[in-house]
Amino acid sequence: MSKTRRLAYIAAATSALALAAAACGAPDEDAETTFNIRGEIPAEAEDCANYEQYGEFEDEEVTIFGSILDQEADEMQAAWYNFGECTGIDVQYEGTGQFEADIKVRVDGGTAPDIALFPQPGLMANFQDDLVPASEELSGLATEGWSEDWLNYGTIDGTFYAAPNSANAKSFIWYSPTFFADNGYAVPTTWDELITLSDEIAATGVTPWCAGFESGGATGWPGTDWIEDIVLREGTDLYDQWVNHEIPFNDPQIVAAIDKAGTVLLNEEYVYNGPDTISSTAFQEGGLPILDGECAFYRMASFYGAFWPEDTTVAEDGDVFAFQFPETTAGDNTMLVGGEFVAAFSDSEATEATRQFLASELYHSTRLQTGPWSTAQQAVDPAVATTPVNQFATEILVDPAVTVRFDGSDLMPGEVGASSFWTGMVQWVDGAKDSQQVADDIEASWPQ
Repeated sequence: MSKTRRLAYIAAATSALALAAAACGAPDEDAETTFNIRGEIPAEAEDCANYEQYGEFEDEEVTIFGSILDQEADEMQAAWYNFGECTGIDVQYEGTGQFEADIKVRVDGGTAPDIALFPQPGLMANFQDDLVPASEELSGLATEGWSEDWLNYGTIDGTFYAAPNSANAKSFIWYSPTFFADNGYAVPTTWDELITLSDEIAATGVTPWCAGFESGGATGWPGTDWIEDIVLREGTDLYDQWVNHEIPFNDPQIVAAIDKAGTVLLNEEYVYNGPDTISSTAFQEGGLPILDGECAFYRMASFYGAFWPEDTTVAEDGDVFAFQFPETTAGDNTMLVGGEFVAAFSDSEATEATRQFLASELYHSTRLQTGPWSTAQQAVDPAVATTPVNQFATEILVDPAVTVRFDGSDLMPGEVGASSFWTGMVQWVDGAKDSQQVADDIEASWPQ
């Protein structure tokens, strides 16, 4: 985790500086705010000439509602701050820890925000009748900026509604580069290589894997990511059929995927402290034994880079880093992803301008630099990311050769993806039910 610092962003501190700023086309001296960010605001984001295409507005407010909180919210707002100052649009952000419930209350009550950052495409689709389709201009920007896979997740019934905001690379396995170098290990690229290396490490007396599924009321979700990663690597067609319930959850191919995950997660010789501790080990702490050489691997998304202790060097030659979840078939290149989508409930000109800016290379590049973040916007330079792991994630996410699929549980009905799938994973690692029983239970929970 990079060290947090305060960055006071002041457009003009004196009248002399204000005159100079005005001459350069920067926000005037009244544009003063302070953000708790870990990066910096790049010079190109401070030049009002870069916002002229969005027009000029007076006393126009655009409200944005999302699940992003705390320092990450500050870093996001810092990335659009100059857009607001230069266009005259007052962009107001409100974050919530209960987005799924709160957005429904807001929309049903007639107080929908102008823009919402939906973390789940399936949830966004529930509001199709209330959403404003993307304009031709916005659709063009999105087509230029993202792969077809990403655009599909912002599309509902053939109509494009929402460009992506952030993107998380979920198919990551964390490890210690130092441990690997000291023992002459190479990063595996296929599942068979991963298992062979796990056996080799186990033979030395080190448990190769750490795992943790505990997450309060959401306990079990890390297990769903395991199954999704494995199903995805059995083929995108199978993954899509499974997520869309074109095949049942208890299809033999899905049961086989759970069993495949079990070769790691149910293996007493593999799991640090044993499989029966997985469901009670907090996911935030699950990977930390890597630092003490007590395990070698921890499967968790790119955002886990923020959970390492402050004095940890997270880099390719550091204390910890990550590699891509290995493929079943050599030569395949897939990535499980998550992220938010920028959808609008308002068709005002100010809202349209804001949507277009949030789809721009300037916004995504600026956001990469204000704090730890990753994006799939293909025009950005991943090298400007604030951390090595965010650079690595963005390099993968912007690569058109990488086939991406969104987190399956986020696409499934809530009764499954945010309930029975979670609890099923807990029952499975606890040994209360086998793979077939769990798959049968989850299938029975799928709404008719």
